[in-house]
Amino acid sequence: MTVPGDTAWIVNRAKSLGFDLCGVVRADKFPELQHTPDWLARGYGGEMKYLFDPRRGDPRTAMPGVRSIIVCLLNYNTSHPLSTDAILSGPDDEPRGWVSRYAWGDDYHDVLSKKLDALAEVLRERFPEPFQARTYVDTGPVQERVLAKYAGLGWLGKNTLLLNQTLGSFFFLGVILMTLDLEPTLGAGELPPPDLCGSCRRCLDACPTQAFVEPYVMDAQKCISYLTIELRGAIPEQYREPMGKHVFGCDICQDVCPWNHRAPVSTVSQFQPRVFSLLEKNASGASPRSPEDSLFFPRLEGFLELGETDFRELFRGSPVKRAKWRGLLRNACIALGNSRFTRGSAVHARICDSLKRLAASSELIIAESAQWALSRIQ
Repeated sequence: MTVPGDTAWIVNRAKSLGFDLCGVVRADKFPELQHTPDWLARGYGGEMKYLFDPRRGDPRTAMPGVRSIIVCLLNYNTSHPLSTDAILSGPDDEPRGWVSRYAWGDDYHDVLSKKLDALAEVLRERFPEPFQARTYVDTGPVQERVLAKYAGLGWLGKNTLLLNQTLGSFFFLGVILMTLDLEPTLGAGELPPPDLCGSCRRCLDACPTQAFVEPYVMDAQKCISYLTIELRGAIPEQYREPMGKHVFGCDICQDVCPWNHRAPVSTVSQFQPRVFSLLEKNASGASPRSPEDSLFFPRLEGFLELGETDFRELFRGSPVKRAKWRGLLRNACIALGNSRFTRGSAVHARICDSLKRLAASSELIIAESAQWALSRIQ
């Protein structure tokens, strides 16, 4: 039995736990979910096999007895410059690469999961009758952005992301699937927030790899985020130059979005850029620690000296670990191949030496990427 007023209480408790927005939606097969099989049949999902899970097409199949879903939103925006600002195209005396804004700090899966678990715990105090609850942060067979739309948290933009009129799109989504019948945020006959993209095409036109087949439809195989994170093989050659200096993910379609230009800054400390030092070779062959760097626009040279053990240590508890060691070195090589150098400079000489070493690597993906970079900068 649905009890009026419970949703308002849930929303308030979610906000008290640090979430920026919260909504409730009944588990249902929403219209957008019916397009997924055709999208996958066109090959737009690339190597992401988890997208073929049939449960993703109907949240009612994601958990036995699920009736309601709580959707929570957490802002991760910071005050640092955007990837589209002049800093990314500046001089390369010290070549740097772009790490997607969401990955600068701690792993969002961990941050959101703790908050969702805390919310699920207080729900058990609120509702004494037995019920099942399951939390997901980008890990379950559900399409969070579609659920968020019908929970009243925003609209699906032309770049396929959830957009909110106040918060833009720099936020994470987490869900709690429940067997309780909760009152939805949107009342009977009430529609989700309207699409406010209008005639704007900034995200579509700005994509360097032309990943958008049409408004609201993305071919993930062309997306820089997919290429730098999900793809395990070599980067297709036609996308290497358009990738620019991206080494993990891409923010361009969000950075150019007008709704993000007025988005508030997050106060969550875990999402601020991590600070670290890498080992680097000097002229004598020694490997001293480099000056302090951060995941905001990090120097690329140090990544070339990163071993697998160092990678695991450096990116423990970071989203960057998803790219794997081979993927990050591959991406760093491509980014260096797209960098501009003063030939004959000390930096240019060191990087060429490192790339020559990697070009002889037994890891074929790294070796081939290093060879490509050398062909561009020598």
